[in-house]
Amino acid sequence: MEYDREKLTEESISLIIELVEQKNYIKAREELLNFNEVDIAEILEDVMEITGVEKTIVLFRTLPKDISAEVFSYLDIEEQLTIINGITDKELHYIFEELAFDDMIDVLEELPANIVDKILEKSTKEERKLINTFLNYPEYSAGSLMTPDYISLQKDMTVKDALAYIKKEGMDSETVYTCYVKDTGRKLIGIVSLRSLVISEDHVRMEDIMLTDFVSVNVMDDQEEVSNQFIKYGFLAMPVVDNENRLVGIITVDDILDIIDEETTEDFHKMAGVTASTEEYLDMNVWKHVKNRLPWLAFLMVSSMITGLIITQFELLLSQAIVLVAYLPLLMGTGGNSGAQSATLVIRGIAVGDILSKDTWRILWKELRIGFSIGLSLSILNFTKIILLDGQSPIVALTICCSMLLIITMAKAIGGTLPMLAKRLRIDPALMANPMIASITDMFSVVTYFSLASIILGI
Repeated sequence: MEYDREKLTEESISLIIELVEQKNYIKAREELLNFNEVDIAEILEDVMEITGVEKTIVLFRTLPKDISAEVFSYLDIEEQLTIINGITDKELHYIFEELAFDDMIDVLEELPANIVDKILEKSTKEERKLINTFLNYPEYSAGSLMTPDYISLQKDMTVKDALAYIKKEGMDSETVYTCYVKDTGRKLIGIVSLRSLVISEDHVRMEDIMLTDFVSVNVMDDQEEVSNQFIKYGFLAMPVVDNENRLVGIITVDDILDIIDEETTEDFHKMAGVTASTEEYLDMNVWKHVKNRLPWLAFLMVSSMITGLIITQFELLLSQAIVLVAYLPLLMGTGGNSGAQSATLVIRGIAVGDILSKDTWRILWKELRIGFSIGLSLSILNFTKIILLDGQSPIVALTICCSMLLIITMAKAIGGTLPMLAKRLRIDPALMANPMIASITDMFSVVTYFSLASIILGI
């Protein structure tokens, strides 16, 4: 029998909330355990919003220990802080012991210093040293993403020894599908897949089956560069090395999926003229939304004022050919949309690594041809419309359509090359998206339109 999972979840949430409000926590716990850890975390967030913090903490504490640690890792940082403040130090220490190392580092990076100190006090000397090392990596670096929980093999190990070692240590490792072969001094010299181990003879040594042509990232590499490497090669895990090529950790694809989501969200925000934020829309208060949106709108308002000043320089022309004003929004809108199309495609190409800095001239030449073709098509269409439907003279139609051809061609070129220029200047290309392109093309459209009108109409 098939169930509507969304309906089932809504009904279950309602039932769990009702049970919690009745303080029937055991029955609510039984209902919760019908779901996996990710769903339980989402349900707890709903329960907290409706029933309050105290009852939610009681419900959380009824969960089995191994499940509670997993659920905790999927909660948002606000809910994690709430749980931490409501449980005992012993319970807190257990949760952090059970968390995967990279998940623990992610949580610790967001916690207040006093809570971090409390957790470190309960850790062993070796654990404190390792945690502090990871916390000291730059926030958006590969080092802040990696985990030290990986399978490390020696080059003189046999397949039999390696498989025995994996059976012993595999449960505490982030992944067993890829193993890393180290030389003296922890230097990474090769990788071995689990498949290779399983199909090889027991007596074969690691140095005979390991791949020495592997891809790694440096601890200081930016997380966006790391995510591009994962996308390019399709890896499930990637080794992280220091400047001496010593293996210090690995990054797994589940962490990279989070980074890709963050980077994509950040690019969308920038392309819409909004300051990037990691908070969800409904979780942000009105003032934060205002603060994130106001700077760009103020900047764009100033650019519009400049466009207005340009228009005032052509007052004489407008007074003698007032009909030109009616077609100004058409030209400005078409120019802005044309530039935004090109910018969006180029920014996306840069983001996924399809477009490199050396491709600037190729992009310019391609966008000029695209712009001319589109501009010519739209100009012919508008020429017919302006004469037949609007009843304007051929000379006015020619003025408008020549302007359209030039505006679209140049807008495409501007939209295609500005992100490339930003990349060369080490500025995020996403900033050169719709709002910025529209402002620049508006100014160019006004100057082009009225300048051509002055020449063609002889005013």
